[in-house]
This record gives sequence, structure tokens and C-alpha cells, in this order.
Amino acid sequence: MNLKKAKIDQSNKLVAEALRENADHLVADFLKGKEFSFLEEYSRVLDNYFRESFEMSRMGPRITLGKNIYAIIALGGYGRQEQCIYSDVDLLFLFEKKVPEETQELIREIIYPLWDIGLDVGYATRSIKECVNLALEDVEVLTSLLDARFICGMSPLYSALMEKLGHRITPRRSNKIITTLIENNRQRHRYFGDSAYLLEPNLKDGQGGLRDYHTMLWIARIKSNLRQFRDFEYQGYLSHDELESLRNSLQFIWNIRNRLHHISGRKCDQLYFEHQASLAAALKLKKENGQQPVERFLSELHGHMEFVKQQHLIFLYDLGYSSSSKSKRKTKKITTVKGLKVSGEGMLNFVSSEAILKSPGLLMKIFEESACLKIPLTIEAKRLAREFKYLINDNFISSLENVQSFDQILTEPTPTFNVLNEMLNTGLLTRYLPEFKNIENRIQYDEYHLYPVDRHSLRAVQILKSFGTKEGAPKAPLCGNLYKELKNRRLLLWAALLHDIGKGAPGESHSKSGAKIVRTVLSKRGFKDKEIETVSFLVEEHLVLFKTATRRDLYDEETAIFCARIIKDARHLKMLYLLTVADAMATGPKAWNEWTEALLKDLFFKVLNILEHGELATREAVKGVEEKKKKVLSSGFELHPKQELETLFNFMSPRYLLYTSAEDILEHIKLYQNIGADDFVWRVVQTPDSNSRTVTVCAKDRPGLISKIAGTFTLNSLDILNVQVFTWRNNIALDIFEVKPPPDRIFEAKTWERAAKQLRSALADKLDLTAAISENMNVYRSGKIRPGHRPHKIVLDNNSSSFFTIVEVFAYDFPGLLYSITDALFRCRLDVWVAKISTKVDQVVDVFYVRDFDGQKVDSPDQVAAVKAEIEDVLT
Repeated sequence: MNLKKAKIDQSNKLVAEALRENADHLVADFLKGKEFSFLEEYSRVLDNYFRESFEMSRMGPRITLGKNIYAIIALGGYGRQEQCIYSDVDLLFLFEKKVPEETQELIREIIYPLWDIGLDVGYATRSIKECVNLALEDVEVLTSLLDARFICGMSPLYSALMEKLGHRITPRRSNKIITTLIENNRQRHRYFGDSAYLLEPNLKDGQGGLRDYHTMLWIARIKSNLRQFRDFEYQGYLSHDELESLRNSLQFIWNIRNRLHHISGRKCDQLYFEHQASLAAALKLKKENGQQPVERFLSELHGHMEFVKQQHLIFLYDLGYSSSSKSKRKTKKITTVKGLKVSGEGMLNFVSSEAILKSPGLLMKIFEESACLKIPLTIEAKRLAREFKYLINDNFISSLENVQSFDQILTEPTPTFNVLNEMLNTGLLTRYLPEFKNIENRIQYDEYHLYPVDRHSLRAVQILKSFGTKEGAPKAPLCGNLYKELKNRRLLLWAALLHDIGKGAPGESHSKSGAKIVRTVLSKRGFKDKEIETVSFLVEEHLVLFKTATRRDLYDEETAIFCARIIKDARHLKMLYLLTVADAMATGPKAWNEWTEALLKDLFFKVLNILEHGELATREAVKGVEEKKKKVLSSGFELHPKQELETLFNFMSPRYLLYTSAEDILEHIKLYQNIGADDFVWRVVQTPDSNSRTVTVCAKDRPGLISKIAGTFTLNSLDILNVQVFTWRNNIALDIFEVKPPPDRIFEAKTWERAAKQLRSALADKLDLTAAISENMNVYRSGKIRPGHRPHKIVLDNNSSSFFTIVEVFAYDFPGLLYSITDALFRCRLDVWVAKISTKVDQVVDVFYVRDFDGQKVDSPDQVAAVKAEIEDVLT
């Protein structure tokens, strides 16, 4: 008996090894693009193993002799024949009566060899009665049985199980089960997010992922005993076109999921950054239309996941299970548009398809009515809109009536749903605005832009309109006031809709190419020349305020004057500010936060003051400085005699006096009084939110001071968020740093003591900062994987400032970055007079106003090249 058992064990191992070889060949063919039915074929290979193992089993016949027949059933993804490379293999050993004791030996024969070759196999051993009872108690068990597929053994058992399960799922019970399925799926959506908008989508559990399709499948099986994919069409759930489009989207997602399994070497459904470029390469995508291969891949993936999401929502709505369909409206609204009607559920629909053929303008009118009446379209209306969008031609686009309808859609105060989104989902928007097609599902591969370009543009429109509502205005009071003042919001909203349209046109900057596209788009629709110029200007300059606020010295009056000369009038400024805020909000939290909000608001008021009062309107500034001077002189006599304070005031730069409060000036004078023979003194203050520290350094100025302070902070793991540099004429530097607190806050005081000691050593040339922090820098540089890693960029600008060369450095952040750059500038014999550190966006943009040690700008070609080379060297 033992000899026979050993032979069977050996045979099972050989069959398992054969399975492994067949699976490897199958995977190899799939990766080469030769195997187009991988899921079914892999399932078939597994089926063959279980059938051979069943035939060779020593224990199987013994169990059957006891008149307790059994069958082997595939469950879950294996049951659906969706077996991916590293997916679990789920099995049910189904018995007619109770599970016999010998079953464990049967499991050892059949399952253990699969574990030995590394497969993740899960199994259950149950009787028919146990299966049915558990299925009615646990929806997870039920869904696995809904996917059940007979493999081998006694097939009548499988039939009996499915029949009894069907009988027990009564109409009343089925509604409860379906409600649970839908709620479970919504919980997954809340946890994993909307895959169509995420940088690292979950292919299975996110909204738009495979579980949306599975939920549709399970519901259809409960309601209609649907068995095969094509039954969605036969049972009337989907049209033929919808079925084929869904098949295409699912095949793409499964293809990516299998390749993701292969690249990661494990079961993996989260599309992490580190795998995205490899997947794009595996798909053999090339750079096209200004998009990198990885961006093309993600654009296509997001498009397919968005389709799955929409199809899932339509499916639920058709069956009466959507959340919106259950909400009862108190009053039914009425449409007066001939050819449209309001359904019993209070939603808009076409009277008939013939009405659309007779009056194609209804395709635009229905969305206008949706915006005005604040009610959505029925699913049937969306289907008809999608089906008849071919009626939109050049005459339709240029029709004054349709232009007015679209203007109404664009300007109507925002409801709880986005009408433009619905137009995009049905294909109406890209049909009416063909230029929009080039940015549809277009992904920008970085950590900064959270949404595809098309969705981002629609969000910007939605945010702008929210400024005019009771709900949205309090969130941004200045924007609310400015938006309400606007007489012609239509032009601003057109600019928001088209502000990134140039990203679909490769070549020059997207702002300039977008402005050209805008002129064509609006000319076709009969806009006046002055209106076209306004929208074109807003699109071309939509980044000027944001870039200036985050990359230039706002304490320098030249900065505001520079912007004022570009913008020219207050009306354009107000529109541009609103567009800038909406654009930043629609981009994500790395573009819009308290820091960027404060900078933009500061710049806006400075430019507005110049536009309203003229460039030479400095009386207020002079008056403000005089008031500060009086306050300091009256409060500071305890620190210094009045004459000494007067002298000290003369040492302070106009920039410092303009933008430093009287209270801060007094604090700085105290620091100056305490410096004595020391090289520096500093004051560390905890910010109100406790999330950062303001470090005011009063030091005897010298070349390289900023780099030594930055290096000391890096050495103590104090990440620098921002820095302002002021220089008095008596060779005193006041450098104000905002830094993150040390990692160990319990011993924070000791950290600052150690840092002060190290800075003294560095200033006395007793501490080599480069050597001390190089190891830490190397560790951090090799850490985080980032999407779309762009090359470093170094720009020297000699036009924006009359007295300084502005050095802009675009790079990815790492501890020691500021030290590395400022040290390189010092080695180039450059003094840093102003530093602007922007560590709160995608790539860090560090901006430095510099002059050489002789007080001159860096304007010779040789100097510019040398500075660029020195900075590039420390970055790479």
C-alpha cells in the first residue's frame, strides 16, 4: 500500500511539474504577444492538472466507495476563467453528504504538489447543504459560488448545488443580497478611490476596476442566471456596441494586470510608479504627440477604467439600484423644450430618437436644460446622445443657437453634478470641441497633476462657478467677491475650459500654442475680436501669476511692476487671478495650499495697486516705512540711544524696511545687539501650528554664509521649507529660515544646541560640511521612486531684475539640496542676496538673486556656462 501511495505521490509531482512547465510556456508566449486568450488557457492548464490528479487519486475511489460522491469545483477568478499569473487558485471539494475524514489525505494528494511548485491554492471542503447555508449567511461565499465552474468528479453534484442555491435565493432575498453587493463595492471605492483619477490606480478594487465588472456579473447571475459574457447582450443588459467596448476595456485591464504580476513577481493589483515605465515599454509604446510612452499607457488605461466605471453606473441605474434613482424629488420639474421630457424619476430624456434626427440641436439643448433645471439625464438619454453624436458637424458647431446653449451650460451656476462631465462621458464635448479630443484622458506623469488634462480643465470650470455660490464663496472670500464683480463671466469660463488645450499640441509652450488654438475655436463660434483677444490672453498668461508668486522675490517692487506691464489693466488681473486660483485648486494640494494662497494674494494686491495708481505710486510705501521708524524709535530706546537707532535704520535696506513689521525689526535689533564678537546669533520660534520652526539668523555677512547655514540644518535633519535673505549695509545679514522640526522633538533643544555649535565650527572653517553630510545625501538620493523623472534644469535670467542675475534651479528634492546649490554658487564667487525656496510643488524650484563678489551681474556667456556646469555637477 505504501509503495502504491509513493508511486501516486510521485505521479502527482510529475503532473504538477508539467503544469509548471506548461504555465511557463504560456506566460512566455503571452509576454511576446502570441497568446491572446491567456486567462482561459491558463485556467485550462489548471483544469487538466486537477482532472489528471482526480484520475490518479488513491484516496478518491475509497471515499466514493462509501457512497459519498464528490466533485472538484473552481471558484472565484479561476471559476470565471480569469486566472492571472499570480492569482490565487480557489477550489471547492464538494460532497453530497458530510465531509469524510479521509478528505485530508485527498487534499494532500492533489493540493500539496501545487504548493510545492509555488502556487497559491486556497480550498474548501463542504457538503451541498453547508455550501448553501454559508452562502446565505456570507456574501463573499455566495459570490464565489456564483462564479463556480465544474472541473471534474460527479457533475450531478455541481448541478444540484446550483439548483438548490437558485431556489434559496428568492426575489426578496435577492434584493437584499444585491444591495449588500453594491454597498460592499462602494466601500471598496471609498477605500481605493476612483482609479480613473489616481496616479497609482488599483486595477481590481478601485472604481473603474475589475470588481465593478464582477459586481455587474454577480447581479446579472442572481437576477437572470447569466452564465457567459455574451449573455449581457442577450439578456438586454448591454447593447452590442457597449458589450464589445466593455470586452475591449476588460481585456486591456487584464493584460496590464498580468504584466504587472510578471514585473512585480507576485500578485499585485496596485499600479505603483516603479512599474509604470516598464509596463509602457512592455507594450512597445513610442513617444507620440508630445506624450512619453508611459503617459500614453496611462492615458489609455484611464480611458478604459473610466469606461468600466461609467458602464457599471449605467448598469446599476437601469436596474434601479443607483443612489440617485432612489432619491425622491419633492417637486417634478417641467421642460418647455419641444422634443425633451422629464421622466417619472425627475430626469431629462428625449421624447424619441426621431426627435433628435428631426432636430439635432436637441443634443445640445438637453444638456442646457440639465444645467438650468439642475436635473441629470436618464441613462437612456445618455445612450441616445452617444449614438447620435455623429449629427454634430461644422454647421452644428457654428450655429448661433448651439453656441448660446453651450455658453449657458458653461456659465450656469454649478449644481451637485457637472454637466460638462456628462457631455465628456457621452462624447458630445469632444464632438462639439474637436480640439478637446487631444487632451482627453491625457496624463501628465508626475506627482503634481492628480487628474488627466481634460478632467482637470472641467474641474477648473466647476471651481470657478462655485465662487459665485453660497457654498463656494466662503472657502475663498476674495475669489467670491471678484467673481461677483465680473460683468462677463462667460469669457473667463471659456478660458478655464481651454487653458490647457495646448497640452494636446506638441512643440512650443502649451500656453502659447493654447492661445493660438483658442483664436481658432472662438472664431468658428462667432466671437468678437475683442472677446477672442481677452480669452487668448488669459490662456497664454494663465501661469504668469503662479510662477511669479512662487519663483520671484515679492519684496522687490520690480516683481510687481513686471507683472503689471504684462497684464496692463485691473479687469484682466482680476480674471487672471481667478483663473490662477481655480487652476491651482483643480491641480491638487501640491499646487494649492496656504503657502501658495498667501503668495498669490500678496502678489495680486501689489500688482492691483500699481495698475490702479501707477508704477510711481510709492507714497504709501514711504509713509509705511516712516510709521515703522517712529514705532521702532519710540519702543527701542531701551536697546539703543535714539541716534544709534537712526544710524541703524540707515543701514537697513529699503526691501527689508518695506516688508518687515515694526515688531520684527525690534526683535532683529535685539539679536544684533547680542551678536558682539560672535559670528552669529539666532532665535528659534515655534510656529502656531507647531509644524515648523522660524529660525532668524543674525550674522556677520560673508560669502557662502547661506550655504553653511543650510548645510548645518541638513546635518541635523532639519528640512528647509523657505528662506528670506536680507543684508544690512553694515555687513550684517539677517536670514530667516522656515524649517521642519527635528525628528526627535523630545530632545529638540539639544538638536539646536548641537546645530549652533556646528555652525560656529563651519564658519571658522573647522568643520567640512560637504564631507559630513555627503553620506546622508547619497542615502536619500537613492531612495524614493518618482513618476516621470525629469532632467534637472538650470536657468539664468538677466532680464527680470535690474541689479541681480536670477538663478532658477529645477530639481527633485533631497536633504542637502539647498546646501549643494548655494555652495556651488559660492564656489562660482557669487553672493546670494535673495533666496526663494519652493519645496511644496512637484520638482523643487529654488530661485536665487545673485551678484558676483564685485557687485556685478552674471551676464557674460562664459560666466553663465560656468555657473550652470557647477550646479549641474552637484545635482548629478
